[in-house]
Amino acid sequence: MNKPYYAVIFTSLQTDNVTGYGDMAARMEKLAQQQPGYMGMEHARSGMGITISYWRDLQGIKAWKQHTEHAMAQQLGKEQWYRYYKVRICLVEREYEFGQI
Repeated sequence: MNKPYYAVIFTSLQTDNVTGYGDMAARMEKLAQQQPGYMGMEHARSGMGITISYWRDLQGIKAWKQHTEHAMAQQLGKEQWYRYYKVRICLVEREYEFGQI
């Protein structure tokens, strides 16, 4: 990825009622891929969930947060799926890796 870029780190704890969550998460990932400035996503869940999406600029992040379908998903998350979440927006200036995926 060309640097610098931004990472939006979303950590969460879910409620016991996750009906419809998987379908919505898949829809949001597909929709995010179509947004200007989107660069990719990684996620994992084992108790605490973490999703990191990567963006070229803050404008892309802001537009995604305000996207109509994403805003609806955010509201459902607050009402139904999450008992806690935190969002962090970070500037990535350097990265390195080892091995192959």
